[in-house]
Amino acid sequence: MALGFSKLTMALTPDPVIVATLDEELNWLQAESVIFSASRTEQRVLETAAAVFVISQQDIKRSGVNSVPEALRMVPGLQVAKVNSNTWAISSRGFNATDSNKLLVMIDGRTVYHPVFSGTLWRTKDVMLEDVERIEVIKGSGATMWGSNAVNGVINVITKKVRDTQGVLATAGGGTEERAFASMRYGGQLNDNVDYRAYVKYAKRDDLKSTTSANGNDDWENIQGGFRVDSELTDKDSVTLQGDIYRGNAGSYRTIVAPVAPTSKAGNVGESFSGGNVLSKWSHTLSATAGYSMQLYFDQAEDETYFSTINDSVKTLVRTYDADFQNHFQLQSWQNVTWGLGVRHVTTNINNSVNFSFKTLKRDSTLYNGFIQDELTLLPDTLKFIIGSKFEHNDFSGFEIQPNAKLIFTPDKKQTVWASVSRSVRIPNRLEHDLQLLYLTQVAPGFFSGGQGNSNLDSEQLISYELGYRIQPMDTLSFDIAAFYNDYDKLATGEMGTPFLQTTPSPHVVIPIFADNKGSGETYGVELVAEWQALNWWRFQGSYSYLQMQLHSDAGSNVILPAKPEGESPHHQFSIRSSMDLLDDVHLDTTVRYVDNLPYQNIASYTEMDINLAWVPIKNLELSVVGQNLLDSQHGEFNSSAFSTPMEVQRGFYGKVSFSY
Repeated sequence: MALGFSKLTMALTPDPVIVATLDEELNWLQAESVIFSASRTEQRVLETAAAVFVISQQDIKRSGVNSVPEALRMVPGLQVAKVNSNTWAISSRGFNATDSNKLLVMIDGRTVYHPVFSGTLWRTKDVMLEDVERIEVIKGSGATMWGSNAVNGVINVITKKVRDTQGVLATAGGGTEERAFASMRYGGQLNDNVDYRAYVKYAKRDDLKSTTSANGNDDWENIQGGFRVDSELTDKDSVTLQGDIYRGNAGSYRTIVAPVAPTSKAGNVGESFSGGNVLSKWSHTLSATAGYSMQLYFDQAEDETYFSTINDSVKTLVRTYDADFQNHFQLQSWQNVTWGLGVRHVTTNINNSVNFSFKTLKRDSTLYNGFIQDELTLLPDTLKFIIGSKFEHNDFSGFEIQPNAKLIFTPDKKQTVWASVSRSVRIPNRLEHDLQLLYLTQVAPGFFSGGQGNSNLDSEQLISYELGYRIQPMDTLSFDIAAFYNDYDKLATGEMGTPFLQTTPSPHVVIPIFADNKGSGETYGVELVAEWQALNWWRFQGSYSYLQMQLHSDAGSNVILPAKPEGESPHHQFSIRSSMDLLDDVHLDTTVRYVDNLPYQNIASYTEMDINLAWVPIKNLELSVVGQNLLDSQHGEFNSSAFSTPMEVQRGFYGKVSFSY
C-alpha cells in the first residue's frame, strides 16, 4: 500500500527510497496490494481468502519508524507492546507475551521463530528497513502453507530485489531514545544478468525508565551487515544468494532466584547476541501458469545472558538447516495446484547454570513436511473453492495434519466475500520438553518453586473459523472487515507436581511446576480497516479491532501459576493515520493510536501520537524529524514476570538524513 500523491515528484534516481508518487504507484489501496504469504503465489489482497495486511516500503518511509516492531504497530488488530528497550511482546488475536508462541515470523521465507522457547527475539532481527519491499501479515491461521506454529498469524518480511536498490544509499540520525543510527548500502552490476548489493548498519537505543523513573539498564546496540546477489541465468531461471551477520549487546534489570546466598536478589543482567545466515533460492518457470523453486538456508544464533547477582551465565547456540521445494501448475483451466516438500534440522546447545538447567545439554531435532493446495474455479471470475493441508512429522509431538478449506466470492471487481475454516497446531519447544529445573520463586526459607519440562507434552490445537468482506465503493475509498472465532484445545498450563528434596548446591525443597495440556478456550473478534483518499494530497487510514478471550482449565487441573492471557491482550484497539503533502517537497504524516487496558498487568489504556515531518530540499536528499509517543512523558505497555521492574515507554524525538545517488 504505497503512500504517494500526485503532487509529489520523484526525488531519488535510481533508488526510489526517499519519495514516491501516486502517478507511479497507482494501486495505493490495501485491496490492490500484492501478497505472497497467504497462498505461496503472488495475488492481490482483494483476491485473498484471508485476513491480511501489507506494509509497503512507502508506509515504512513515511511513518518514520526505525525498526520492524515499530512498523508492525501499523497493522490493524496486531498486538504490539514494548516490554523494555530491547524486548517486545507481539502477537495476533490474543495470547500476547514476550515469547508469543502462536505467531510465526519469517524474513524472505526464512523462519526466525526460536526453537528453544518459541517466539521471536526481535532485537536480533534489526533489518535494514530501506531494503524492505513490504511486510506481509496474515492475521489468523497460516498453517496449511507454513506449518506448525503459524497458529494465530504469520509475519513475512520481504526484501527488495537487487535491481531495485542500485547505487549508494546512506542514512544517519539520532535523538533522545534512538540515540544513534547509521546505515550504508551499495548496489551494482557484475554484468547484464547479475546484480548485487551489500549493506552495513548500526543502531544504539537508550534505556527506558520505570514507574518511579529509575533507570532500566536495558539500553542496547547492534551492528549488522549483509549482501544479496540476484542472477537471471536464463529467460526461465533465476537464482538468489543472500546472507546477514550481526552482533549486539543489551541489558535488563531482573530478580534472580537460586538456592545460593543471596537466594533472591534484583540486579543488572547483561545479554550479548550474535549470529548469521545464508540463503539461496533457485526459481524455474515452466510456463505462464507453472513453475517450481528450491530454497536452502542455514542460520546460526548465539545468545549469552550473564547474571551478575549469582556470577553465572546461560549460553544458547542454535543452528538451523532448512530445505524447501515448491511446485505450482494449472491442472485444468479451472484448477490450480500448489504443492511442496521440506525438511528442517535444528541443533541446540545450552549450558546449565545455578538456577537454570536442562536434562541434556545438546539436542538435535528434525521436522519433515509436505503440503498441497488445490484452487478450484467453480464460476469464472466469481466463485472459487480452495482446499489443502500441511502434513508434518516432528520429534516433539509426532505426526500433525493441518487442513484448510476456503471459499471466495467476487460478485464484481470491487467486492470480495470470503470464508475459511482451518486446523492449526503449536508444537512444544525444547524448554517445555527438556527443562530440568528453572528456579521461579522462593516460597519460604529452604523452599523454592521451580519450572520443569514434560516430555509427554502434546501440541496445542486450534480450529478456526473466519469470515471477511472487502469493498471498494469508489476509486478513493475502501473497507476491509474480518470476523473470527477460534476454538482451542490442549492449551499448555502450569501444573503443580510432587515436592522433592534437592541436595545441591545446598539442601532445599523444590515444588515443581510442569507444563501439561489441560487448558482450552475460545476467542472471537472483529477487525476493520478503512482507507480514504480525501484529496489528491491528503490520505487517511483508520482501523478498529475487538478481541474477546474465554479460557478454561480442564477438570483435574491444579494450575499453580495461573496465566491470565485474557487480561494480557487489549479488548479494543483503534488507530488513524493521516498523510499530507504540505508542499511539493514537505510531507507530514501523523498517527494516533488507542490501546485498551491490560487488567492482569495493571497497564492502563493509553492514547499516543507519532509525527514524521520530512523535507526534500534537493534531489536525492531528505531531512526528517520524528516525534514518538508525544501525548505522555511515559506510559506502560506490557509487564513481564521475567523482569523485576515494569518499564515505561518514553516520549522521544530524533532527526534523520537520507542521501543517495
